[in-house]
Amino acid sequence: MNQTWSERVAKPRTNWPLRLLLIVAIAALYIWAFSGIPFQGLKETAVQIVQSIMAGILSPDWDYVYLPEGEDLLRGLLDTAAIAILGTAISTLLCIPFAFWAASRKHKSGAITGTGKFLLSFIRTFPEIVMAILFIKAVGPGAFAGVLALGLHSIGMQGKLFSEEIENIDQGPLDSLLASGANRLQIWWYAIMPQVLPGFLSYTLYRFEINVRSATILGVIGAGGIGTPLIFALSTRNWDRVGIILLGIIVMVTMIDLLSGYLRKKIV
Repeated sequence: MNQTWSERVAKPRTNWPLRLLLIVAIAALYIWAFSGIPFQGLKETAVQIVQSIMAGILSPDWDYVYLPEGEDLLRGLLDTAAIAILGTAISTLLCIPFAFWAASRKHKSGAITGTGKFLLSFIRTFPEIVMAILFIKAVGPGAFAGVLALGLHSIGMQGKLFSEEIENIDQGPLDSLLASGANRLQIWWYAIMPQVLPGFLSYTLYRFEINVRSATILGVIGAGGIGTPLIFALSTRNWDRVGIILLGIIVMVTMIDLLSGYLRKKIV
């Protein structure tokens, strides 16, 4: 049916009342959120403190990069990277069974998949900093507590991503091997793993990037890594040392992000 000229140029009507209601609701939400934040004004020494912080950060303590007699920046960064690597390795190995447990297409019963998804969601509810505090109480302060906290916390998110990767596999190779008389192990090794392995590696590298940042934060509460000397420098107001530590963290995280991004592009 031919449309008239007025029908062709007519624009769809905009639901302005709904948009206005949405804007008002968002504004009310922001007002309510900010009204709950106590604000008593700036301290009289705020300007001097900010100037001291900026002066120290802009003139970092380069002598702290390497100290032959004790802890220094390089050792702290290596400890942080080691915590992230071990935590990611533990979570990757442990989350694979949970991923197959939670994948809906691997089970006919929805109850089995539901319990797996619930367990992964339950693990994700605990932040890594809370787990680190618990492990510090259990095994003592240090890098071991940080590794356990990152390894356990990462299972929840990695398991969820891995299970979604399993659910998206192509059923064709599985049916072909099943029709040719292959057993479950052969189907898993030749049809499932080649499809999910690139995604597993990509998600593992992405999780490693997150764990490097998390390992820096966990050191602040005593779970090892560069965060421990950082909190000491902050507490003693040693701003030039804070500056070199922050600079080292930025360089390390940037290099890891670039390397991980390059590897993920090659894998995927």
